[in-house]
Amino acid sequence: MSNLKVLLNGIIKENPVFVLLLGMCPTLAVTTMAVNGLGMGLATTFVLVCSNIVISLVKRFIPKAVRLPCFIVIIAGFVTIVGFLLQRFVPSLYSALGLFLSLITVNCIILARAEIFASKNGVGKSALDGVGMGLGFTLALFLMGSVREILGVGTWFGIALTKQLIEPMKLFVSPAGGFFTLAVLIAIINILTKYKISKKKIGCGGCEGCPSAEACASLNEEGDEK
Repeated sequence: MSNLKVLLNGIIKENPVFVLLLGMCPTLAVTTMAVNGLGMGLATTFVLVCSNIVISLVKRFIPKAVRLPCFIVIIAGFVTIVGFLLQRFVPSLYSALGLFLSLITVNCIILARAEIFASKNGVGKSALDGVGMGLGFTLALFLMGSVREILGVGTWFGIALTKQLIEPMKLFVSPAGGFFTLAVLIAIINILTKYKISKKKIGCGGCEGCPSAEACASLNEEGDEK
């Protein structure tokens, strides 16, 4: 797999939230505001990239019997660093994320990439995989946070947008609103994906003029004979 594909894989094809349905706990819990979703996404991206790099570097020295515990210790170290940085420089975001910041340690996205990718690939690709998956996760949380904040509070990053136009719908900042928003976004993405696939299929003009027409015909004849 090329470096570009590794990078884009987590953003589009295997988006952790909208495609793989991973990390649902922070996705639903902290996305009541756009800034919270963006903050959680970037914090997770930092941990994902750093842990992928370290795990890729030390994978040969970790016994298989204690592989997962070692991965968790490495991840927990970077989560602690993120927690200290947010507490020092962005205390409001640190308070808003609360317990879910510490739970990044056992986030299934990070553990999955450590096990599936970082432990089997080089440092460069592992870093790119972390960036791609992290940006995909950040994009999903930011999108959900933006939708819920605009419809539920009437603001976006604290800027009043719809308060003078429509009454904010408190449903969207409730747990039920989180599930509803996630379901709608996944449905939209599935529709767009299927539409793109169908367009590719329609693009085939049949056998006439196709450079592979003779090869297909010979394969069909062989199948009929058998």
